[in-house]
Amino acid sequence: MLVVGITGTLGAGKGTVVEMMKSKGFVHYSARDYLRLRVEQLGLTPNRDTFTMVANQTREKEGGDFIAKGLLDMAKKDGRNCIIESIRNIKEVEYLRKNCNFVLLCVDADIKIRYERIVLRGSETDKVDFDTFVANEQRETISDDPNKQNLALVMKMADYTLDNGRDLEYLRNQVEDICKKFPVNKRLSWDEYFLEVVKTVAKRATCDRGRSGCVIVKDKQILVTGYVGSPTGLPHCDDVGHLLKKVINDNGEISTHCVRTVHAEQNAICQAAKRGIALDGATLYCTMTPCRTCAMMIINCGIKRVVCLNKYHSGKESETMLRQAGIILDFVSEEILKY
Repeated sequence: MLVVGITGTLGAGKGTVVEMMKSKGFVHYSARDYLRLRVEQLGLTPNRDTFTMVANQTREKEGGDFIAKGLLDMAKKDGRNCIIESIRNIKEVEYLRKNCNFVLLCVDADIKIRYERIVLRGSETDKVDFDTFVANEQRETISDDPNKQNLALVMKMADYTLDNGRDLEYLRNQVEDICKKFPVNKRLSWDEYFLEVVKTVAKRATCDRGRSGCVIVKDKQILVTGYVGSPTGLPHCDDVGHLLKKVINDNGEISTHCVRTVHAEQNAICQAAKRGIALDGATLYCTMTPCRTCAMMIINCGIKRVVCLNKYHSGKESETMLRQAGIILDFVSEEILKY
């Protein structure tokens, strides 16, 4: 999956570039629409001032990359090449470059041309006079606060810059030329590579309540793998059904668990023990946050890093334990899996 980010000055024509990319099959995700939902949830009027205020306040609480995280989660669920419109913070760029196959485009044009365009566009965020337009741009262009918008720095980070100061055909030709250079077949990072293996291993799982996989790696070499399944020689859930037990939680709620199978992480660690493979200093890749028992086993066998595709709805205790033990814990997605 290729993710193309769009940044640029006010009224430069980012939306026009988006439409050109959509015609090439790219799915569109908008930072503006993502913020609009937050603004409306707060009962505020959607305009440039409220968008900026809510964005800055949320960045202070959730980090400068909160929009990028939210939109990339949505894009990964879809899996198609996509375009994310209105990248405005350097942390957004850094997050996307680290977590996906990412290219950043910048769109720009003369300020008077851009103001004429936004007057014609006439959206709720564009109904301003020229002086206000200039002031808005200056406010969004430079900031010493890493959690606020900083278009000047973001634009400098762009892989390609589009000049939209002439006619539509001129812009279209630039887009066509740049698309030919896109790294569609960019090589996977090591984390991406091993997580793809996790997804494949998980397809062997035999309990449909949580088809999880696990891969343990050291020095970029796979040591062992594991998936959810019954102990050797015993019947599987897929064949005879689940073996369900009810558990009373600390808050008094009753939850139901299938206890027929061994967890993916446990199976991988057992395979290592069976074959005499030391796991000290290794990295464990898995489908979701390990359970409490798996977390304790991970700590005791010397694993130093855990990378999860998703979060588990009852994984807070495990997260705390792993971090207290000095184990690095990374999540690809903030999506919470529950079953």
